[in-house]
Order: sequence, then C-alpha cells, then structure tokens
Amino acid sequence: MLLIHGASRALPGWHVAHPILDALGWLVVVVALALIAWSGIWFWRKRTPIEPHHVPKALIVEGPYRLSRNPIYLALVLLTLGAAAGQGSALGVALAAGLWWVLDRRFARVEEALLLRSFGAEAEAYLAATRRWVCCWKSAGLSRIRHKCTDKLP
Repeated sequence: MLLIHGASRALPGWHVAHPILDALGWLVVVVALALIAWSGIWFWRKRTPIEPHHVPKALIVEGPYRLSRNPIYLALVLLTLGAAAGQGSALGVALAAGLWWVLDRRFARVEEALLLRSFGAEAEAYLAATRRWVCCWKSAGLSRIRHKCTDKLP
C-alpha cells in the first residue's frame, strides 16, 4: 500500500483524485479486513495452521470458504485494489493484478495440491464445488438452482 501511495505521488499522471474513489477505496478495505477476520476465525475454530504451506489439520469448507477456496488471498487483492482506488492509482490496479498472479501461482495452487494429498476425495469434492477466487453463488447454496463451479486444478 505504501508502494501505491508513493507511486501515485511520483507519477501524478497515473493518479486521479476523487472523493468517490476515496470512499470506494475505504469501503473495499473494510470489506477485505472483515473477510480476513472471518476467515481467520475458521482457522481458529478448526485448530488448523493459518500459515501458507503448512500441513492442514482440517479441511475448512464453512464460512467464507463456501464462497471462495482462498478468501484471505482474495482479501489481500481487495486490500490492494481498495488502496489503489483510494489513491486513484492506475498503477495500483496493475500491482493488484500482479499480486493476484503471485498468490494464485505461488500459493493457492500449491496449497490445493497439499489439500488433495492431505484429504483425498473430500478435498477433491470441495475443490470441484468451490471456485478458487470468486464465488459462484449457485454452488454456494445461495440460489435454488443447482450449478457446479469448476476451476481447472493445477
């Protein structure tokens, strides 16, 4: 976020100041922080490590994990987008895209493989039913229509 702030000041042509962007940025930041807290509570409830690449003790499929396989990583990208919006920074949006790419390739896919090794068919069913990043409302039980969301596994 400091990088976005610095870049918006150093490259004023890539910066747009507007009160609506500032309000939107703060709203997205608050939502992202709430999502991190909600997700963290489920790690605590299940007594499983929250640190990336540690062997999980439980497969979390409740709470925010019904909506996304990676709600904390999604929240980190949202935090970056919120900071970018608040600063009116086009460069910040590019940084958010870069962060998403790193989190997807370096963390999410690796952790999904670890879930498959640790929980087998149960993890396979969860991975097939829940999107990696963004919820498919129908499969999250938020619609009467049954629909299966899929992402290609690594």
